[in-house]
Parts: sequence; C-alpha cells; structure tokens
Amino acid sequence: MMESGVPLCSNCGEPMGSSLSSSLEIFVACHGCNYPLCRSCLEEEIGQGRASCLRCGKPYVHVGGKESLEDSGERVIMESHLQDHEDGGVHARSLSGLSMNESEVNDGSGNTIWKNRVQSWREKKNKKNGGMKTLKDIQLPLEQQMGAKEFSEAGHRLSAIIPISRNKLTAYRAVIIMRLMILGLFFHYRITNPVDSAYGLWLTSVICEIWFAFSWILDQFPKWSPISREAYIDALSARYEREGDSCELAAVDFFVSTVDPLKEPPLITANTVLSILSVDYPVEKVSCYVSDDGAAMLTFETMAETSDFARKWVPFCKKYLIEPRAPEFYFSQKFDYLKDKVQPSFVKERRAMKRDYEEYKVRINALVAKAQKTPEDGWVMQDGTPWPGSKTRDHPGMIQVFLGRSGAHDIFENELPRLVYVSREKRPGYQHHKKAGAMNALVRVSAVLTNAPYILNLDCDHYINNSKAVREAMCFMMDPQVGRNLCYIQFPQRFDGIDHSDRYANRNIVFFDINMKGLDGIQGPVYVGTGCVFNRQALYGYSPPSLPALPKSSSCSWCCFCCCGWPSVKASKDKNESIKVSRREDLNVAIFNLEEIENYDEYERSLLTSQMSFEKSFGLSTVFIESTLMENGGVSESINPPTLIKEAIHVISCGYEEKSEWGKEIGWIYGSVTEDILTGFKMHCRGWRSIYCMPLRPAFKGSAPINLSDRLHQVLRWALGSVEIFFSRHCPLWYGFGGGRLKWLQRLAYINTTVYPFTSLPLIAYCSLPAICLLTGKFIIPTLSNVASVLFLALFISIILTSVIELRWSGVSIEDWWRNEQFWVIGGVSAHLFAVFQGFLKILAGVDTNFTVTAKAADDADFGELYVFKWTTLLIPPTSLLIVNLVGVVAGFSDALNSGYEAWGPLFGKVFFSLWVILHLYPFLKGLMGRQNRTPTIVVLWSVMLASVFSLLWVKIDPFLSNTDTSSGSQGCNSIDC
Repeated sequence: MMESGVPLCSNCGEPMGSSLSSSLEIFVACHGCNYPLCRSCLEEEIGQGRASCLRCGKPYVHVGGKESLEDSGERVIMESHLQDHEDGGVHARSLSGLSMNESEVNDGSGNTIWKNRVQSWREKKNKKNGGMKTLKDIQLPLEQQMGAKEFSEAGHRLSAIIPISRNKLTAYRAVIIMRLMILGLFFHYRITNPVDSAYGLWLTSVICEIWFAFSWILDQFPKWSPISREAYIDALSARYEREGDSCELAAVDFFVSTVDPLKEPPLITANTVLSILSVDYPVEKVSCYVSDDGAAMLTFETMAETSDFARKWVPFCKKYLIEPRAPEFYFSQKFDYLKDKVQPSFVKERRAMKRDYEEYKVRINALVAKAQKTPEDGWVMQDGTPWPGSKTRDHPGMIQVFLGRSGAHDIFENELPRLVYVSREKRPGYQHHKKAGAMNALVRVSAVLTNAPYILNLDCDHYINNSKAVREAMCFMMDPQVGRNLCYIQFPQRFDGIDHSDRYANRNIVFFDINMKGLDGIQGPVYVGTGCVFNRQALYGYSPPSLPALPKSSSCSWCCFCCCGWPSVKASKDKNESIKVSRREDLNVAIFNLEEIENYDEYERSLLTSQMSFEKSFGLSTVFIESTLMENGGVSESINPPTLIKEAIHVISCGYEEKSEWGKEIGWIYGSVTEDILTGFKMHCRGWRSIYCMPLRPAFKGSAPINLSDRLHQVLRWALGSVEIFFSRHCPLWYGFGGGRLKWLQRLAYINTTVYPFTSLPLIAYCSLPAICLLTGKFIIPTLSNVASVLFLALFISIILTSVIELRWSGVSIEDWWRNEQFWVIGGVSAHLFAVFQGFLKILAGVDTNFTVTAKAADDADFGELYVFKWTTLLIPPTSLLIVNLVGVVAGFSDALNSGYEAWGPLFGKVFFSLWVILHLYPFLKGLMGRQNRTPTIVVLWSVMLASVFSLLWVKIDPFLSNTDTSSGSQGCNSIDC
C-alpha cells in the first residue's frame, strides 16, 4: 500500500488537495495555524456562516479564489459564494446515508453494497477533483460575520488538556528518580550485608523486597505524565445544534447488562434504564438496549412496567432539569427541593410524580415477590403465552421493542427514546462466554436496529448521575482534532451507599484519580467495564484511520520472546495471527480510506472488496455487514421493521459466532472474566488511544458490595481475570510487539494489571516475617551502621515524599490514600492469593472457576450491608496473619520482661514491623468484629485466647532457642538484638 504525504482534512479525512495557484502546493484554509481543512469542508463552513478558523479564531484569507496573505496583518473577511452547493461533493457526515441508499440495488446474489459503494466513491472523487467550484467575491452579511466571530471565540475547540502544574510535576518526577537511586543503594546494602544467624529469613526478605520494588516501578512510571481534561459542552451545541439547522450530534446506543434479577434487584436496573431514557440528549439519537442474559421473565415484566412509567418520568425530568434522573436516587436526596425552583407547578407535579413512583415500586416489588418461587409448569406471560426462557440455558433468542419511534410518546405526545429488551439464544453444548458474549450480541443487535456510531455501556446498577455526561463524551469523540483516533472515553466509577470512612476502599479513589490520570497522559486509560463510550468502528477490530497499516510481510519480532516455557507452535500461531490482523487492517484501509484503492490490481481489489472476506470476520449476516461499512452509522429506511427484527434474532443465535472473529479480534474479547481489560488492551495494541473524562458532577454512580466477604469476592474475580490474561496469548509481556503501536509506558501499565496478583506470594511471606522474628529472637536486618541508618532514613523519606506530592497534584485525601494502602494488604493476602492458586489450577489441571455475580445491596437502611458477617475461605489467610502477629507481639513483650532492660531496644525494631502488619489489617479486624459497639465475635475471642496461650507457652518452654545457644549467642552475634 502506497502512503500519501498529503495531510488529511480534520473533518472528513479526505486529502487536502492542491491550491488553486499551483497544483504542487497543498491547499491551506488558514495561514495562521495551517488548520487542516479541505476545500469542500471549507465551502460547507462558509455556507453555514462560519468564516473563522476553528483552531486559532483568525478569519480565513481568500481573495478572488486564490490564497494570499496580506502584509498588513489586518483581519480580512472571507469573500465567497457557494454556487450549486449540492454539486460540490458529498460531505463525510452525510456519506453513510447516501451510501446506504445507493447500496440498496441488489445484484441478485446478495452482494448489495460492494460494487456500488466503490463506484459511488469514484464518482465522488472525480466530481471533487474535476468539478471544483471557485469562490465568488461577495461580502458576507454583518449578521454572519458576527456569528462567525462569536463561534470562533466561544466554540473554536470542544475540549482542552489541562496539564499538571510544572512545579508539582517537576518535583514529582525528581522524587521518583531520587527514590529509584536510593532503592539501588538500598539493595546493594541488603545483598552485601547478609544476616548469617538468620540467613533463611534474610534471603526471604530480600527476595520479597526486590519484587516489591519491581511492582512499584510497574505502578509508578505509567504515572510519569498525568493530565486532566476539560470538555466544552456549549461549544459542542454551538457547532452541531445550530438553531434552524438539523441536529448533527452523533447517535448513541446505550447497553445495560444484567444476569440474575434476584441478585441484581430489578428496581435498580429499572432506575438505570429510566436515567438513560431521560438523558439530556436529542431523543432521536438515543436507544437503550437491555441485555437479560438470564432470560428472566421478571426482567421482561420490569421493562414493560418501566416503559409505561417512563412516559411520565421523562417529560418531568426534562421540564424541570432535575438531577439525577434516576427516581430512586432523586427522591432519596436530602435537600430543599423548593430552592431555586421558579415554576409554581413544580411542587404539585413533584408530589404527584413521587406518588406515581411509589405505586410503580409497589408493582415492581410485587413482581419480585411472585418470582421467588418458580411454578411447576413454568412461567406464563400476562397474555397466557408460555415464557420462552423458562430454561435459562436452553431457550431461543428474544427481542422486544418496548419504546420506539412508531407511536411511543410520553403523556405530552413527545417522542421517547427507543427501549429494546434482548435475551440471546442459549443451547446446551455451546460456549456462551458470559458477559463478553452478551455484550457482543448487543453490538450486533444494535447494529441491525439502530447502528449508532457510538456505544455507551453500563452495568445494571450504574445509573446516569449527570444528564450531560453523553455530551461531555461527544466533546471528545466529535472533536476533529481529537476524535479520529479515539476508541473509547472512560469515565471514573463513583458509588452510592458507602460508609464515610470507606472501610474497604470500595471507591478506589487512588486508582481512578491518580493512576487513570497518569495513563491519560500516555495512550489512554484502561477500560474498566462500565461507564465507557465506545467508537463502534474500534469494536469491529479496525485500526485507527490516521495510522499506517501494518505491512503484509510484518511479523511479530518478539515471537521468540514468548518461547520462555512455550512451545514453538505458539510462535507460529502468533505470526499467523499477526498476518491475519495485517490483512484485516489492509481491508480496513480499502473500505474507509479508499483514496489508495487504485494502487491495487484487479485481483487484490476484488479480494479486498469481496463479501466473503467480511463474512469470515463478522458472520453470515448481510444486513449486519452493511452496517459495519457505515462509519457514521444509520440504517436503511427501505427495510421494513419485521425484516430487521428477524435479522436481529439471527445475529443473536448461539451458533452465529462460529468460525468468525467475534471474541478474538472483534467486539469484547473472550478468554478472561475481566473481558474489559483485555478488550481495551487489544484496541491500544492496534494504535487507538482512549481518553479519561472527569466531569465536575460525577457522570455515573453505582452500587458497591460494602461488606467484607462480598468485597473480597469481587476483588478475587478481578484478580483471577488478570491471572488468566497473564497465562494467555494476550499477555502484555509478549503480545502486540509486531505493530509497535503500544507505547512502552502503556505496556508497563498493562503488565502491572496482569502481574499484580502474584505480589500476594511475597506479601504474605513478608507479613509473616515480623511474627517469626519475634518468636525466634532473630531479625532480617544486621546491626545498623551510620551509613546504613542514613540509607534507611532516606528510603522512608523518599516514599513519604512520593506519596505527598502525588496527593497534591491529584487532589486525593490522605484518608483515601491510607484506606487504599490498607486494602492493598487485605486483598493481597486473601483474594489475590486465591486468584493465583485458581489460575494455576486452571492452567495445569483444567479446573475452571464459575463466574459469580456480585450481589447488589437493596436494603434501605444506611450501610445495612456493612456489618453483615459472611464466612468464606478468603478470610483464613488474613485471620491467620492477625493471630500470628498478635501472638508475636505478646510473646515479644513477655520475653523482654523476663530478659531485662537490654532486650527492650532490639524489641522495638521487631515490633515496628509487626504493628505495620496489624495496622494494615485493622479494617479486616473490624469486619470480623461486626457492628460497631457490639461484643466481638467468637473469631476475635479465639484470637485473644490463642495469643495468650502461645505467649505463656513461649515464656515457659522457649522452644526456638536452647540454653546453650543463648549462652553462646553473645559471642559473634551480629543481629540487631545483640
């Protein structure tokens, strides 16, 4: 494929073309900043009354159809006149609709688009090159001049990067480098000064410390260039929602996924759906798809009730601009709702709406109560029809359009967004791939029915807290300077119903407010599974349009790297996969960057544009394949709805994905329970970038499992997914080197997301060392010299400084940081440890673990789930560490009391490390104790009793040191307690 050196237009992606004065000079619309804008897009800008550059705000300079720059530097108003605007070429924004209309002429063999699409592109190109109209000299009216000036001042950009203060960032980087050098000196001292009297303990501690340093590097350096971003919603409206013109905002398909309505309360799911239907976005641009992967009639009936209630709720939200637009959370707010409300009817309508919502809740709760016991003959719908999904693992595909454009209006006869219920087909003997498979089914269904260019996916318990969140995302996606290479916009996760102290770090503030900002400064944040707006083309496995495609002969030069313990067949598979991806990306260029299609011979051209090539990737659905070619979305109006529904049922059949690229290169990627990390990783490897969007008002809020057991099971699932990725072909240690599109710091971040569970092994060993040292009288550090003391002090200071400066530029509180540190230890010695063992069992013995849905709290009491104690095997390791360290502390003090004054000095060094473990496990201890101000549970009583018994036994029989060892220990001892 030949590469063109001509820059591409920021609006439509076409080459800039040559200037009128010389065919060798590139056309320049703005001489002030060289803003890349082709001639046809420039004419469209002029036709809409925009005479100034979007980037720098200076007026475009054209005189008599020729480009010239006045020496005086005065502002010159563009003089232009558009003749026969419709003959000037088709703009990219309307290209998809035109292409679909042209493609509806069937050639009899089912290939309805391939030949016509290429032919229409050629005609468009010839018309653009040969029939370009010159700009006439005509003075713009004063109103258009003023409108263009206001737009250039207020709307010349849709988003901006807000860098961290230079002083803070420079100091932050300097401390990181200083800490890295101190670590080198520290390990030199530790390795060259072994403790001979406790060699095993010393060696264990050094190995653990080396791993901790490696883990710190993986976590720290991806935060080298943190940034923040700002979106300009008013500029978005000024550009794409101009008064008198049709709305040009892109359509968005919303995905809501649910599995078990008994664990994920239907009322919570309904609130999420209601917040979507009432979002502040053009109603014709919004479609909501609810995936019921459990085929529960309870979810179906809940959506039916929700669609009826939405006819009242949606107009109420938009009339009074309430926030949030999920009724359960809006009515539960504790604030004066009479404040700042000028409409006299608001109080009356609010009371009526609250009464309607309470009645709606009663109906939903009645459905839940009825669903507690399954009838012997199966479920029957209200019309007497048997429910097709009575067998959750053996049922046909089901689609029900509850709200749509045909007759679905609110109580004021206004149009409502589309609401579609989807339950994909399931049959025994087929692999359904859990949530990832359900999300891929939604991608295909939505492409057939609405085909919005962007997709926003939410968990069933994450409602829209900021009704303008979609507009915030569109400020990036539709920004000509930023949006071309964006695969997704990730929002932070925020939660309701968490205690103020956030005992188990449910908010993950450090990750969302520090780590994700750091990744945004590299190639973009990782995908975290919810609250994410996707570019549909990125989900189809294509590479970004502005990056060159991989050469066909390229292969992964790092294939040899994966030979560490892997057979040579693995390397050949990776090579074949690289070639396959290269061909797909060449196909991508042929379809969406058709400027270079003439460089192919007839055979290659027919191969690249053949329908068979697409069917091997996307499956056997002509309607769906047509939708993938529409870069700007949309469906054909000539296809009747029953045909679309029939095709939608076909694309969610359980055998549709067989022999296709779904789950391998297309859609959500299979192979891990954390399909979110894997999906985002594949996109970044193709060269896409992502953006982190943090509105002042949180975009989405969800529910979190706040009791200890459920929280640990959630962390276990995340860690297990990371271990699965580590042992898969997608491991960041060796995957994706062939294209060179994944930046090195971004790769470090992905490596960190896959190896962090393995830190549990050195962590649990390191947490056991203090107790062992107290019980044996030995220590892992020799007698400290002055140089060694300075070195240890410098290490502690560098650790503190790194954290302090990190908290300053991120705005994270010290309490949130400390909670994160505590739960890092709690989760590390419990959930992460079990995840590593389960991962090894899956790889070595083929024992697969079942995916467990995290129960969402539905109790109205504040923090009602916080004090619930549920016993699980995950509690055994941290409980054991607590008991051992408590026993060690008591035994150490008992031994010091018996040994005299000389033993107290060495004791404090050992007790310090043991108290470090106990303080980090303190929230875990409170979780074992149950409700505050209540008598401790039997677990704590056993801990105290065991600590007392072992300490007395220690003082009485002294099992670790004999008398001869004690008498001779004063000669030649180099431990800290000498």
